[in-house]
Amino acid sequence: MKNIFRLFYLIVLLTFLSGCDNQTSTDPKEIHWDRDMCERCKMVISDRNFAVEVINPTNSRVYKFDDIGCVPLWFQEENITWEESAIIWVKDRDTSKWIDAKKAFYDTISISPMAYGFGAHETKESLEQGHEIIDYQELKKRAIKIGR
Repeated sequence: MKNIFRLFYLIVLLTFLSGCDNQTSTDPKEIHWDRDMCERCKMVISDRNFAVEVINPTNSRVYKFDDIGCVPLWFQEENITWEESAIIWVKDRDTSKWIDAKKAFYDTISISPMAYGFGAHETKESLEQGHEIIDYQELKKRAIKIGR
């Protein structure tokens, strides 16, 4: 009888401990270049300077895109209700470093995979002088206008 209680205790303890490790990750995930496809346009993701990942914070599901311009259109077309809380990672056009898309600065002259023309930059200083600089909210408006 003692062994049954020990076994039951062990099962309960293991169940409890396994539940503690069930945190959702919001870090960018690995992209399988030239194999993963854009969630919206279904193009293969090849350009390491324009890739985007959108993470649903409630379940950590990752959606991959080849161009930041596809993201606002996808949110709209798919009626995504968690857009405001979405974690969006975009590659810095110059360094290929993952940066927060909502805090990034965008040029409007880049030759991007789907020709939206937006290149992400971590800082304003990394953009060339004299070029237009927009934020994520303005990018959303322009991408939706282009996509119509």
